[in-house]
Amino acid sequence: MAMSTTTTTLIGRGGGGEVGLCFNPNDDPRHGSLFFLFLSADPSSLPHRSLLLLCPPRLIIILRRPTYDYALSSSSASLTCATALIPPRGRPRMDVTRKEALWINNRFNPHWVRARLQFQQRKPSAFSTPRGSGHAGRLVRMEQLWQEFFSDPSQWWDNRLTKKTPKHPDFKHKRTLEGLWVDGSLNPSWVKEKMASMTLGHIQSGDGLRSRVPDSFCNGDKLSKLCEEGRLKEALHMLELMVQQTTKPPIHAYVCLLKGCSRRKALAEGKQVHALIVQSVLDSNIFLANNLVRMYSKCGSVLHAHKVFSNMPQHDLYSWTAIISAYADRGEVEEAINLFYQMQETGLAPDKVLFVVVLKACATLAGLEQGRQLHSDIIKRGFQSDVIVGNTLVNMYAKCGCTEDARELFDNMRERNVVSWTAMIAGYAQNGFGKEALVLYEQMKQEGVQPDNVTFVLLLKACASLAALEQGKQLHSEIIKCGFQSNVVVGSTLVDMYAKCGCTEDARELFDNMSERNVVSWNAMIAGYAHNGLGKDALALYEQMIQEGLQPDNVTFVLLLKACASLTALEQGRQLHCDIIKRGLQSDVVVGSTLVDMYAKCGCTEDARELFDNMSERDVVSWNAMIAGYAQNGLGMDALALYEQMKQEGMQPNDVTFVLFLNACASLAALEQGKQLHSEIIRRGLQSDVVVGNTLVDMYAKCGCTEDARELFDNMSERNVVSWNAMIAGYAQNGLAQEALALFEQMQGEGTKPNEVTYISVLSACAHSGLVDQGRYVFDSMCKNHGVTPTKEHYACMVDLLGRAGFLADAELFINKMPIQPNSVVWMTLLGAARNHGHAEIGRRAFDRVVKLEPKNAAPYVLLANIYAGAGRKDELAKIRNEMEEAGVKKCLGAAGSKLITNCMPFL
Repeated sequence: MAMSTTTTTLIGRGGGGEVGLCFNPNDDPRHGSLFFLFLSADPSSLPHRSLLLLCPPRLIIILRRPTYDYALSSSSASLTCATALIPPRGRPRMDVTRKEALWINNRFNPHWVRARLQFQQRKPSAFSTPRGSGHAGRLVRMEQLWQEFFSDPSQWWDNRLTKKTPKHPDFKHKRTLEGLWVDGSLNPSWVKEKMASMTLGHIQSGDGLRSRVPDSFCNGDKLSKLCEEGRLKEALHMLELMVQQTTKPPIHAYVCLLKGCSRRKALAEGKQVHALIVQSVLDSNIFLANNLVRMYSKCGSVLHAHKVFSNMPQHDLYSWTAIISAYADRGEVEEAINLFYQMQETGLAPDKVLFVVVLKACATLAGLEQGRQLHSDIIKRGFQSDVIVGNTLVNMYAKCGCTEDARELFDNMRERNVVSWTAMIAGYAQNGFGKEALVLYEQMKQEGVQPDNVTFVLLLKACASLAALEQGKQLHSEIIKCGFQSNVVVGSTLVDMYAKCGCTEDARELFDNMSERNVVSWNAMIAGYAHNGLGKDALALYEQMIQEGLQPDNVTFVLLLKACASLTALEQGRQLHCDIIKRGLQSDVVVGSTLVDMYAKCGCTEDARELFDNMSERDVVSWNAMIAGYAQNGLGMDALALYEQMKQEGMQPNDVTFVLFLNACASLAALEQGKQLHSEIIRRGLQSDVVVGNTLVDMYAKCGCTEDARELFDNMSERNVVSWNAMIAGYAQNGLAQEALALFEQMQGEGTKPNEVTYISVLSACAHSGLVDQGRYVFDSMCKNHGVTPTKEHYACMVDLLGRAGFLADAELFINKMPIQPNSVVWMTLLGAARNHGHAEIGRRAFDRVVKLEPKNAAPYVLLANIYAGAGRKDELAKIRNEMEEAGVKKCLGAAGSKLITNCMPFL
């Protein structure tokens, strides 16, 4: 250290560095003030830290080290203080990079400095007795401190339960504030044995035995670690021990447990923590109360959260955010909005975080208007430029179905990140605009924004909804390039995309090669099989899933039950029902509703009704499933009776309910009940729903009111291909073929493309009216004009058309030239036409084909017997009867068979 000899006097050396004194020109020049500048190159030469040595009044001493780490102390053993006067205007020149000073009476001093300085002057120096220096001196002092501790522990604070980090001492002297560490490296050897002999607390273990608590266990760090590992019960035991000790647990101990309960949704443990907080008289602590509200919210108990919130003596912004989040997460939009406005009435201004929470609550159609009002408030407060707030606004408008507003807001955002793009893509995908989502993704790539796994998941779902296989394959390649192929969510969505695009083999190959699979992955593959009509494969995959030890969830069982319903696989459905009961999922309302649907579709309406009546919880889907079961099994009156019971129990029907009841009315030709339902639909404002409108047209047409059906059809605000099909089918069923053909021409003229169902209805109309030439023309135009490939149903319609007109030979020739293998329905249609026209030879050939395909079906025997009886051929009639007995075919055909062969039973 270089100094000017005219302005600086070298006093001496201490602590490995030079001590110099010089005048401080910032002090009052009438009083000589000195300060010591201590420069130490060796930090280990200091006792513990850099020391600010207190000197007599008007003399300020500064100890400086390279770390500039200052601390107050009373030690002055290593330096000899001196008083000297330097000329007032003298200023030493020193080769140092930083010069700092402290003033005892400075107005910038913290409030605690004066009290601390007075305390330092009053108490005796802990190091006043020479004891050596360096490491040896510290060992001697540590020995003295431990002896003082064991002689009178009451003079020491026990901080083991409250310390936040290992740096904090375990014991602290109440007067000198010196610290001791149980595991300190300077401890004498005898300390460990002495500590072991002391009783430091006990807990009651799980087996009822008393066991000592290790010292390392009794601190906040251990509790935090237990919470992070999910060992909540152990952490709770530890907190109970802390409460029993004389030293109160730190606040962060309660907070750690509350956060652990929130993560694990452990409501029972959270309530126990709440009880301990009350026991410790900390329930008025606003910080703990806020965390309690958050814990109850995350555990799904909004009532408890609101109770804690209501009992709080005061609320801050975090309190309001916590309770509003609780209602928002539960979907109670109105209550969340009301609380938001109540908070503003108290004078608190919302911040960006709270706006994001409330906007998420408004992300439903019910909250659109409130969302718009919030948007105005956000603009007024200047938060619209925040990217997170902007992303949430885009998401809110998109989820409310306002994709145009969302896109306008998105385009005007000053700053956009991957979340912004993903929110807009999600809006398009969720609102059925898959093509727009894919176009936006291309724009996203052009602007250099890198997609994340969520982006890819949304785009794959858009491809699945569009059955856009090529775009899906391109996304698959980009996913591999970006390294997301091993992500289990992305992999599961890829499986789902391939399956919904009809590529079940590719989906299975991808599924088998996944490095990680969870229950969602298995569900995606099972759903793929079920979606493509491969119910048996879905059930086989379930068996493999069980063998590999993976636990199915409620979604798995819902998918499998739907597969059983499509296969009418009653036995497999019953086995699944047993598995559901074993796994305790029978109380799940979705699973219960799907079970009702499965039994009903398998023809077991009594079992379905028993299950329906015993459900602990029923929603509108449950009622719809039972109503649909009655309607599908020809029990329309039971369906209507159930509708009356539904209204009596206060369950509000939805649009699906009305569709089902209208179908029941149509099957019963119950026009009066249909009209009453129509009136109720108008009162509920559902008449504009296109599905409900289509079903009303169908109901009126099937009840013979084609004029009412046509009036309703013409007044529909929205029409799709199903609307046209319903009206064309209505004309066909009522024998109005010309009207059906005219409407078919009008449909094409208005730009609606006919589908397979349309052609079935038109061909059926031609068949019932004997319009053979028109029917031939319509059938030929299917592929030529609209690219519709004929199915077995279309071929059956053509056979019926030719057979009804008496062209049996042409009908048989038409069947033999079919490009696809004819099924039993086609041959039965020809057999029925042969019976109507009494053509035994063609009838016999059609009979042989049907019996070959369905050997146990009694209907062909009945029809052929009817032909022979009508022709008076008793020998052939007796022969058919013998063949029927040899084949073991029973005469009882059930409801469906009876309808098919009405008036044929007398001949058997």
